[in-house]
Amino acid sequence: MIDGVLEGLVLALSWPAPLYLMLGISLGIWVGAVPGLGGAVGLALLLPFTFGMDTVPAFALLLGMYAVTSTSDSISSIMFGIPGTVASQATILDGYPMTKKGQAARAFGAAYTVSAFGGVVGAVLLAISLPIILPFINAFGVPEFFMLSVLGLTMVGVLSGRSLLKGITVACFGLLLTTVGYADATGVPRFYFGSDYLLDGLPIIPIVLGLFGIPELMELAVRGTSISRVPPQDSGEGGMWQGIKDVLTHRWLTLRSALIGTYVGMLPGLGAAIVDWIAYGHAVQSAKDKSQFGNGDVRGVIAPECANNAHKSGALIPTVAFGIPGSIGTAILLGALVIKGLRPGPDMLTFNLSLTMSMVWEIAIANLIAAGLLLLFTRQIYKLAFLPGHLIVPGVMTVLLMGAWVATNSIGDWWVALAMGTIGYLMKQGGWPRPPLILALVLGGLMENNYQLSTQIYGQYAWFYSRPMVVLIEILILVTVVLALRGVIKPKPKETSEAGEGAAINPLISLPVTAGLTALFVVAFWVTQGFQQRATGQFPHAILIVGLPLVLLILAQDVRASVQAIRAAGGLGPAWLTAIRKAELPASSVFIGYLLAMFGLTYLAGQIIALPVFVAAYLMTWGSYRWPFALAYSGLAALIVWGFYGELMGLLMHDAVLFG
Repeated sequence: MIDGVLEGLVLALSWPAPLYLMLGISLGIWVGAVPGLGGAVGLALLLPFTFGMDTVPAFALLLGMYAVTSTSDSISSIMFGIPGTVASQATILDGYPMTKKGQAARAFGAAYTVSAFGGVVGAVLLAISLPIILPFINAFGVPEFFMLSVLGLTMVGVLSGRSLLKGITVACFGLLLTTVGYADATGVPRFYFGSDYLLDGLPIIPIVLGLFGIPELMELAVRGTSISRVPPQDSGEGGMWQGIKDVLTHRWLTLRSALIGTYVGMLPGLGAAIVDWIAYGHAVQSAKDKSQFGNGDVRGVIAPECANNAHKSGALIPTVAFGIPGSIGTAILLGALVIKGLRPGPDMLTFNLSLTMSMVWEIAIANLIAAGLLLLFTRQIYKLAFLPGHLIVPGVMTVLLMGAWVATNSIGDWWVALAMGTIGYLMKQGGWPRPPLILALVLGGLMENNYQLSTQIYGQYAWFYSRPMVVLIEILILVTVVLALRGVIKPKPKETSEAGEGAAINPLISLPVTAGLTALFVVAFWVTQGFQQRATGQFPHAILIVGLPLVLLILAQDVRASVQAIRAAGGLGPAWLTAIRKAELPASSVFIGYLLAMFGLTYLAGQIIALPVFVAAYLMTWGSYRWPFALAYSGLAALIVWGFYGELMGLLMHDAVLFG
């Protein structure tokens, strides 16, 4: 084993592998920082360039890019509250509130330091524990993977938001969305309403960007403030060095998060999706003072960022040892192995151990270099938090919409992003947590397949109580819920505090969201009764059996709270006016009107014209900037849309009426 580790290091440092590693790191920092791209897109773009390369330099390029996306994705998560990748969802819970406090530099200092630590420790742990962990991984079957997914969703529902009921109901809503389109088991389409766009299911990238990005940009536009709500001189202990010191102060949490990231990352299909949430949950559970979690606690940045970098090393094991890719990114890496004439399987841990170890070394080295580079640029990045919000909104909106376009190159991606942005804004204003929905979308397909395989192989219900690991996970789920209800593993927000994800108190805004979800669940339950094949409706039916009672309980709570608000305000009219003013719905509706107008112009003239026109119109009307500045800004937007997305990435633009 030691010989293989040393030989792997020699391979990783053999020229020209370091050159290609640096190139991959540079590309990975950019790809991870831009919302909507992520490691899988970067790997897909780079893979054709590796066909004529030797094996080690080829994987240095691919892994250098792929490994550091979990480091640079914290830029959009911390700065804008938009998850750069799926693995940075938990970071927004405390990272973005830190930015609002003027402590973005502190958050970045902590994030990049633990990213380097997590990447290196993950590689070391992987090398040490290979002989021990392989039998453990082999012990997991489809029932265990299904129950682990349920545990992950339960943890997210528990940790995000004021209401446990709302968190789990949102998770059910997300799972229901994953059943749109063809059912994998039968090939029968469900809930597609005659639309060809929905046959392949709802793409996750537009949903993520719309759900998290548009509400934050809308809030910036409406309030006309900078991202930071305080000036630089009032930000307190917010420097980059303070973030590095925080990591040293919480060194044992950092080490435990690296352990969690490495070993959870080995679970095929689950690691990347749940690892940051498990680490975040551990940070909350192990803290004596939980009051600041969700409001800008640096421990809420340290734990998920350390874990999601450590998991990249762990994720290599099921890919190279079993040929089981755990994500789209590792599926592309698996394809690269086959292209290079390598056979994934036990041989990669015996005869080709040095090559496998060289991949682990490349991940560790890439994390160190990327963290160092990003720390150097932190002083420039965090200054964005103090710029006027009207300068941020049009540029980020352009990148957000083109990131959504990456999904299928269809105008439907924009409509999905806008619809989810509107829903996300209402959820945020009504106190509904958004993270459970995204995790449910990531895990939904995997859960359905594992659920159906479990029932087919082990019987309808027998596997729930006949498999020891399944029973153990069920106990963990039960304990998680009980401890959350008792406030042991969940921070109890003050009744007057509305800071943090899902903490807003506005029952007259929450009530329409609850009513809409109730109607959706009832209609879906009725539709599933008409599915001819049992397997087609089995999973949606199971979701609705859980979701319907929960949403009805929330409906009763919202009705009671709304009646109290109406009485306190002296009537429905005054109470409704107070609610919409608090949620800033009139100005938000105008912002959505701008987006709808831009969508209409896209149909007429295409994105290369519509997006720059939106940028210029926004700057001159909302921002009150002069036309020369607006024209220059819109010209830069046009260059990005045409040059980067159109020419470099080769995206097909919308077929415009006027210009084709």
